[in-house]
Amino acid sequence: MTPEHLDTRARLAAPDDFYEALIDAHQGLSTEESHALNARLVLLLANQIGNLPVLREALAAAREA
Repeated sequence: MTPEHLDTRARLAAPDDFYEALIDAHQGLSTEESHALNARLVLLLANQIGNLPVLREALAAAREA
């Protein structure tokens, strides 16, 4: 797998810990605030990836899931 393709292998050492942190980040937020948090998180992670073809693969994969 090259950096030019989406890597869907499980890579988180502690996925449950990340899920818990994600849920905790939403605690006390309204639905609108929660959506805004998700949007900001997506943009931050997209910037981290920094590769439009890979991001397009991720968008397609998320729609199919």
